[in-house]
Amino acid sequence: MLEKFTEKAVNVVSTAQKYANEMHSANIVSEHLLIALFVEAKGIPQKLFRSYNITYDDLYREVTESLNINSNKQTNKPPVFSNHLKELLKNALDLANKSGNPAILYEHLFLAVINDRKSNNVRILEKLGFDIVKSKILLEKLVQRKTKRLYHPEIDENKDLEQNSSTTDAIFDSKESTEVFERAVAKLSASNYEILGTEQIISSILEDKDSDLTKILATYGITAEKFEEKLANIQSRQAEYENKQIIFTPNAFRTMNLALQTAKELGSSIVLPSHIVLGVLKAKKGLAYEILKELKINDDDVAHSIIKPIEKQMPETLTILRLAKEEARRLGRNIVGTEMFLLGIIGEASGLGAQVLNELEINIKDARKEVEQLIGFGDEYFDTEIVFTKRAKRVLEKAWELAKAENKERIGSEHMLLALTYEPNCLAMKALEQLGVDAVEIKEGIKIQQRLSEENNS
Repeated sequence: MLEKFTEKAVNVVSTAQKYANEMHSANIVSEHLLIALFVEAKGIPQKLFRSYNITYDDLYREVTESLNINSNKQTNKPPVFSNHLKELLKNALDLANKSGNPAILYEHLFLAVINDRKSNNVRILEKLGFDIVKSKILLEKLVQRKTKRLYHPEIDENKDLEQNSSTTDAIFDSKESTEVFERAVAKLSASNYEILGTEQIISSILEDKDSDLTKILATYGITAEKFEEKLANIQSRQAEYENKQIIFTPNAFRTMNLALQTAKELGSSIVLPSHIVLGVLKAKKGLAYEILKELKINDDDVAHSIIKPIEKQMPETLTILRLAKEEARRLGRNIVGTEMFLLGIIGEASGLGAQVLNELEINIKDARKEVEQLIGFGDEYFDTEIVFTKRAKRVLEKAWELAKAENKERIGSEHMLLALTYEPNCLAMKALEQLGVDAVEIKEGIKIQQRLSEENNS
């Protein structure tokens, strides 16, 4: 039966067994389970006990007095589950089934205990000032989840807002990209045009012949000479315009925004020339892209060659997003929401974000079960493009801002985790709440881990 318990629920039962053994009880009884529920309480259940000013010493005293009244025999033999406790655990399973959960949660054990009138637990709790009725309502609310949904709960929010031109200011934060644009502006001044297009930008990137990026592009026949030769044969800039004129041509503006988004997805808090080239390949529009296609390149091959060296550096955010997409596919989804980011952070395992969650006893097994309860299993095709919900994009944007505020060149898992707390109603936070963790615990945990990391590096 224990295979149907979450890790937190198993810990409660193990702790109950430990207390029964310490008290030399012949049986593990429901009163031992009550102490274990208090000891293993985290998040909301812990706050519940604190709200009624219940302390460990008071509870332990009442339980031991109750057990003495019941005249439990003392023995040196390992304690066994009493028939009454077995019945109580079965009641917890029934509660899990009724609430639509495939596994028994900590909260189901808590509910089973306060629903049980055969033991002294209710009397003990009420004596200590615990409100059984109010607590039962709260616990029932925590465990109510629907098991199947054919659509993603965040999908209705997935309409992108048009990006403001001010977002492109961030592109100039890196030295490399600033140099590219300085050369591009010089080229623009020497031409008959007044608005910067993708062709000047790519041409400027190719001028830096010593960079790793230009060496990668050269393997595909994309050199400064060939690009300029093709550019010289183009008579019109019509491919750069779509009935409006701004500082950048419309397609250059689109490319810059895609470069910025790509930088974030690859875990960088600064935009580099490699991100700009990937932005051109994603945009699939503009003079630069037309020239690249004339050079007979394969978009995916070039993009893979550019991303491969970045992947070797193992940026945490790139790993998290890759794992998030894998989790989405596992559930038959082609949509990545904030809940998949949470699973990705846990799955990445080595970052500060994962360490914080580990300290809060959040593991991948229990988190997956909560996510399954929240979004269910879908039936989308796996070969379609994986897209982010609007909330997921906002979380990624916030993580990027947090990394920049700390003057970090890379977005860390701790930035991703902290960014989730800025979306209190997102699915990731709902899953964490169900697992007994709130935003305050996450923020404090990140501060502690960052301080420890700084001390270790000093």
